Amino acid sequence: MWILIWSELVVFGIFFAGFAIAHILQPDVFISGQNSLNRFLGGLNTMVLITSGLCAALAVHAQQAAKTTRMRLWLAGAIGLGIVFLGVKYLEYAEKLTQGIGLDTNTFYTLYFLMTGFHALHVVFGIFILIIIGWKNSNENLEIGASFWHMVDLIWIILYPLVYLLR
Repeated sequence: MWILIWSELVVFGIFFAGFAIAHILQPDVFISGQNSLNRFLGGLNTMVLITSGLCAALAVHAQQAAKTTRMRLWLAGAIGLGIVFLGVKYLEYAEKLTQGIGLDTNTFYTLYFLMTGFHALHVVFGIFILIIIGWKNSNENLEIGASFWHMVDLIWIILYPLVYLLR
């Protein structure tokens, strides 16, 4: 799992570097694209993922205290917030698509949809990992799964300001 986590960090690092370079090469396109994004929904998703990371950490703590029911409740909270994140991301995508904006609109939107979509797939994968851990729990499985979930959080904490806020 650690190899997967590190390789995903490298992949997203390449995405971030490519985004930064493309922003330098096409500043007007990127500023216009960033201005069209819903910063509130992006910020809401940031809070949702940070809170879900807290839930995952509290699940690990509950497991270490041998409180399996509490651990599963915290995992359910992390999973539920992951689903909320995906719902908010769906609303953002639907808004752009109804405006006729898609992957092929320009470089900004190509990178926006690829980076946020790839991240959303990691949220889906993370939710499945957390479900499996809640079912087949052990200290080691929970800590590794929570580490993956925290990697997903970390990526969003970098992705949100880079794509939505930095000019």
